[in-house]
Amino acid sequence: MEKLVPIEMNINYQHYRLNVSPIKRLLDVLREDLDLIGTKECCGIGECGACTVLVNGRAINSCLMLAVEADGADILTAEGLSNNGRLDSLQEAFLEKGAVQCGFCIPGQLIAAKYLLTQNPHPTRQEVEEGMAGNLCRCGGYERIIDAVISVAEKGEKQK
Repeated sequence: MEKLVPIEMNINYQHYRLNVSPIKRLLDVLREDLDLIGTKECCGIGECGACTVLVNGRAINSCLMLAVEADGADILTAEGLSNNGRLDSLQEAFLEKGAVQCGFCIPGQLIAAKYLLTQNPHPTRQEVEEGMAGNLCRCGGYERIIDAVISVAEKGEKQK
């Protein structure tokens, strides 16, 4: 029988204590154990960005990180963006700009955009394109996604 490892994480501002397999990915813990299904699995090899989450403020492909590596970490998923039922400014901008099409990539896109704007609050269009390059959109909604990120940057709202 496999020995489980105790870990603790703060996910979306809530503390969790879990016992996980030492080979279980962070993505699987989020989706299967905690029912945080906004984080998506697509490629499973860190190429598409659908599983992007913030771990201690850094954008990480959760399909490439073992859950035990996140022990003690602060994690933000797409579910943690809204606050008391109010959408985050990025979520609002994605809706306003029509950036949400099929929606599969959007959680990872939102988290990548959040990370980009925390690192560079006033990016140029080219910097947004480069900053979002690790997140694929199969619907081809890149222009609207970029427009949404730029619109938030232009409002000058500080991302937390």
